[in-house]
Amino acid sequence: MSELTEAMIVTEGLTKVYSDGAEVRALDGVDLSVERGEFVAVMGPSGSGKSTLLNLLGTLDAPTAGRVVVDGVDVSTLRGDALADFRRAEIGFIFQLFNLVPILSALENVMLPLIPYRRQCKFDLEARARELLDAVGLAERAHHLPAQLSGGEQQRVAIARALVNGPEVMLVDEPTGNLDTRAGDEVMELLRQVCDERKHTVVLVTHSPRVAAFADQVYFLKDGVIVDQSCLGGERSLEAIWARLGIG
Repeated sequence: MSELTEAMIVTEGLTKVYSDGAEVRALDGVDLSVERGEFVAVMGPSGSGKSTLLNLLGTLDAPTAGRVVVDGVDVSTLRGDALADFRRAEIGFIFQLFNLVPILSALENVMLPLIPYRRQCKFDLEARARELLDAVGLAERAHHLPAQLSGGEQQRVAIARALVNGPEVMLVDEPTGNLDTRAGDEVMELLRQVCDERKHTVVLVTHSPRVAAFADQVYFLKDGVIVDQSCLGGERSLEAIWARLGIG
């Protein structure tokens, strides 16, 4: 699978049911196809199934029914080390809360996911981490601790960390949720730029039309079901999303 036009992520009948006294269908038969190199946003209210979908795409959880295919691999067939190796090689994660280790520098935080596998890397890990910090505009902050960085800078470190393994897929969970509007816009512009330049496939979940406007396509999730989608055609039009949501 080498062409950017081929699907990178496919879900078929993806279903997740939680049973804790009462049955909750967090996802209910979701069919989704994300093209290689595409930037997709998934919107929906709290409890709509967005985070569950991201966890299943990232192989952090297993579906009750249906399947997830990433880069031609049916991840439901993977177990143990094979699953962990696939996740490390193929997927990068960016979280709302940054999840940086407070006692490590920005450089060390970027290197952290691959430190246990450093001898297996076919590249110089520290050199790659420095290159990525430079790419996100933080070359001069490499030795600062997270507490010495602004929220926007911490999220930039998190973006660099997600890129360190050279993943095909980036999964992004409310990346601006803890940032003000200006810092959030800067982070989204950077994320879009970096992913375009490096040809990553991106699935981002958000409740924010402002954030979703950076995507090529937006899917709307409600009660575990995709109820609508909007192709923005690269215009990143907030008005197009607001109209879909019926917002003033």
